[in-house]
Amino acid sequence: MMRVLVADPHVLSRKGWAAVLAETPDCRLCAEADSPAGTLDKIASENPDLLILDLKLAPCPGIEFLNQIRSIHPTLPVLINTALPEDLYGPRVLRAGAAGFIHKTAPIDSLLQAVRKSAQGGKFLTHALAEILAVQLGAGSTQPPHETLSDREYQVFCLIARGKQVSQIAKELALSVKTISTFRSRVLTKLAMKNNADITRYAIKQGLVE
Repeated sequence: MMRVLVADPHVLSRKGWAAVLAETPDCRLCAEADSPAGTLDKIASENPDLLILDLKLAPCPGIEFLNQIRSIHPTLPVLINTALPEDLYGPRVLRAGAAGFIHKTAPIDSLLQAVRKSAQGGKFLTHALAEILAVQLGAGSTQPPHETLSDREYQVFCLIARGKQVSQIAKELALSVKTISTFRSRVLTKLAMKNNADITRYAIKQGLVE
C-alpha cells in the first residue's frame, strides 16, 4: 500500500486526488497540504511514500520549494502535477530531482501510472516530455536563453515579466531588495537585455507568461 501526500493550493484538486486514490487498491491518501509549511509538516509527521506537488503551491513557480524538499528529504519521490506548461517546466523540474511531471489535464489512467512509477523509484515521463529531453540532449542542440538561468534567477525573471517591481518581488520571496536587484542584473546579463520591458517582451514571445 503506497501512502500518498497531496500538496496543492486548490481544494478541488486535492479532493479530486482523494477520490481517485480511494478507488485504487494499492494507493492511499495519507494527508493533504495547501502551503509549503504545511507540506513540510505533513512529510515529517506522515512519512509518505510519495509526494504529489503542484508547483503553484509556492511563488513563481515552486521549483525553489522542490529543491528545499529534495535537500531535506532526498529519498522522497516527488511527482509534479500542475497546470503549468510541460515543455517549459518539465525539463527544469526533472533536473531539480522530481520523479516525474504530469499535467493536470492528463487522463486518470496516466495519473495513476505516474503515481505508481514514481512511488516505486522510477522516472515518469510522457512521450512529449521524453522527446523534449532528447532534443535538448542531442548533439549540437541549443537551449533557449532562459534555460541558462538558475532556478532563483528564473523565479525573478518570471515575476519581472509579469510586471512586478523589485520591491514587490523582494517582499514576495522574503529576500532583500539588494538581493533581488542582483538577480535581476544577472538575468539581464545572461539574456543580453537592457531593461524590464525587454524581459517582458521575451517572456511573452516564448510563451512563458500570458
